Amino acid sequence: MALADTRFATRRRALAAKLAAQRIDSILVTSPIHVRYLSGFTGSNGALIVNKDLSAQICTDGRYTTQIAEEVPDIEALIERASATALLAQVEGPRRIAIEAAQTTLDQLDSLREATQEDVELIPVSGVVESIRLTKDSFELDRLRDVAALASQAFEDLLAAGELAEGRSERQVAADLEYRMRMLGAERPSFDTIVASGTHSAKPHHGAGDRILQRGDLVTIDFGAHARGFNSDMTRTLVMGEAGEFEAEIYDIVLRSQLAGVEAAYSGANLFDVDAACRKVIEDAGYGEYFVHSTGHGIGLEVHEAPSASKTSQGVLETGSTLTIEPGIYVPGKGGVRIEDTLIITSGAPEIITKVSKDLIVV
Repeated sequence: MALADTRFATRRRALAAKLAAQRIDSILVTSPIHVRYLSGFTGSNGALIVNKDLSAQICTDGRYTTQIAEEVPDIEALIERASATALLAQVEGPRRIAIEAAQTTLDQLDSLREATQEDVELIPVSGVVESIRLTKDSFELDRLRDVAALASQAFEDLLAAGELAEGRSERQVAADLEYRMRMLGAERPSFDTIVASGTHSAKPHHGAGDRILQRGDLVTIDFGAHARGFNSDMTRTLVMGEAGEFEAEIYDIVLRSQLAGVEAAYSGANLFDVDAACRKVIEDAGYGEYFVHSTGHGIGLEVHEAPSASKTSQGVLETGSTLTIEPGIYVPGKGGVRIEDTLIITSGAPEIITKVSKDLIVV
């Protein structure tokens, strides 16, 4: 069996073990991300049933007949437009089938129930596949390293080409960065690129508008690339022309906060403590009220996935998981700074895969 097939089968085996522990016979997987994770199928319409005996069946519509045969040679495929209900209709009871609660609307639940035989019970579950996705295998980690390196190279090339310059708009800079990522192999940005200049930098998720970059501006650039199913995420803040006292001060505070978060992020560390490490530096400097979001999130097939480091987080970091560390200070009417890296968690110091310098860059 090919490497990819072995990898997907291993994931389904882990899922089947979780089902058996909950006395569940099967799970109907309808999240496109989870269908891809468990089977390798990348189409936009699909559903998958995984049984506790390790058997499985997948369904998609006629647009993907050839594609599913190529991508999922080890699972029997059914071709029907209404994939989830088509799979359920074939299940004979008595049987307890889990459904992904977060992926199922009330209307969809009604349709699933109508397609289900009387002695088949549907059991809403949450977080089952997500708990397996939390720890990445070596293949996933390599893909994440590759896409992070791609985005980092695009950013450094943008700076080297002088495309971040006074007189250009936020929108132009974002477009140039996204173009460079695509030319290096990205299929698309992993999210809408943020280029927040001047007072816009005090808005954590500003976007990229028509404002013209000016001398003295703080410019926060939050960006990522999506390639071969995986995403990157990195933020750097730069200064146009020269850094004033305020700009230099908050940059130094955020950088020290970010470094403290990186140091606190190791296998076994409480997620709450990682957030607290970042937050303490900013609070001690008198800017605590201006750190208005959580410290970080996991990344993989999705840009934002488990785990999460925040003031309310529970749980600990695990070896092989990922986490961003992205503290910020945002002072309305003046400006803001955010610095973000993506980490791979290890038993020792984390591996930083977003390798662009965090020294204050004056353009």
